[in-house]
Amino acid sequence: MKIYTGKGDNGTAGLLSGERGPKSHERIDAIGDIDELTSSLGLLRVNLPKENEEIGKEIKRIQSDLLCVGALISTWRDAPVIKKLKQINKEHIDFLEAAIDRVDQKMPPLEHFILPDGHPAAAWAHFARTICRRTERHVVRLSVEIKVGIHPKLLRWVIIYLNRLSDYLYVVGRYCNYLAGIADDVWKM
Repeated sequence: MKIYTGKGDNGTAGLLSGERGPKSHERIDAIGDIDELTSSLGLLRVNLPKENEEIGKEIKRIQSDLLCVGALISTWRDAPVIKKLKQINKEHIDFLEAAIDRVDQKMPPLEHFILPDGHPAAAWAHFARTICRRTERHVVRLSVEIKVGIHPKLLRWVIIYLNRLSDYLYVVGRYCNYLAGIADDVWKM
């Protein structure tokens, strides 16, 4: 299979459910954000200190989950392929919340706003968090305007997942600095 097809040369992109739409469409924006987020998580993963092997495994799982999110967003609800796709559900939220709690309890409590910097892995975690927030905004915008073919209950789990993921990335950023012996850079007003 060739990597290039030429089908997008006219400014359209194909959806998983078979339709084509303009690359400027909000749905394609959201899918692009998911792709960017997944790639930024790869950069985070390769920059993690060796002590973060468990977080590396979690991030790999999250990357896989995000590909499922992208597939869901690129499929209309009445398309037969939707039934074959892995759904995001409460189990995915529970996984993120347990990971957040596990990592957060290893660090001193957060008492101030912090600046996103420090160890390279921490900076990548914070950068990925900002991409995650943008992705969440795009998906919420699609859901509010009812432009996503996903069933509203399924889409609700995707939005919750993205919200929790940004929290996870915030904690991971702090934890990478903590393991590197770098104190939180407290924001001074």
